[in-house]
Amino acid sequence: MYEIFRAGGWIMWPLLVCSVLTVIILIDRLVALRKDKVIPPKLTETVWSWIKNHQIDEERLRALHNSSPLGRVLAAGLVHRNQSTEVIKSSIEDTGRHVVHEMEKYLNTLGTVAETAPLLGLLGTVWGMIKVFNAIVTQGVGDPGVLAGGISQALITTAAGLSVAIVAKIAYRFLHGRVSEIVVDMEKESIRLLQSMEGKLPLAGIEPTATKLSN
Repeated sequence: MYEIFRAGGWIMWPLLVCSVLTVIILIDRLVALRKDKVIPPKLTETVWSWIKNHQIDEERLRALHNSSPLGRVLAAGLVHRNQSTEVIKSSIEDTGRHVVHEMEKYLNTLGTVAETAPLLGLLGTVWGMIKVFNAIVTQGVGDPGVLAGGISQALITTAAGLSVAIVAKIAYRFLHGRVSEIVVDMEKESIRLLQSMEGKLPLAGIEPTATKLSN
């Protein structure tokens, strides 16, 4: 493997950086976008039980805000719970945009890697072919070994660039889909709580002591 890497020439180093970035971002986002971490089960019911029992205070709001991305969105609405529905909605939407931006962290970088890796592979291909033609000019075509280095570099960098790009593109599309799915679920939970606060939708509550939010 090391010999193949060396045969690819200097262009393999930026491709290696791209591959490492892809793996790091994928692992980081898979951990950060676990659904039970972003949208804890029964969180909306717990918050609704606080509202019904008039137990909303600064400490609970702080714990809710720090508990999860969904908690931040719900806490933003609860801060304005005594104001109009439009104010509550606006606060939820503003916070939701910030939460979505954080969930999409590093995805642009991953997309850039997916687009850049094949170009790096193409650059390596061109560089390898330049070496081939230089060898032909200086030494002719009598010795195939003279041409092998450039051809090998061209093929290896092309394969490496495409491999990194394919993995990065799949990871990008998968993570983008995960974020979109989570956003839809967060919107549903926010609407449930908002409609319950307006008295339009009954929301089964659970005892507030049954769920504990950690800072």
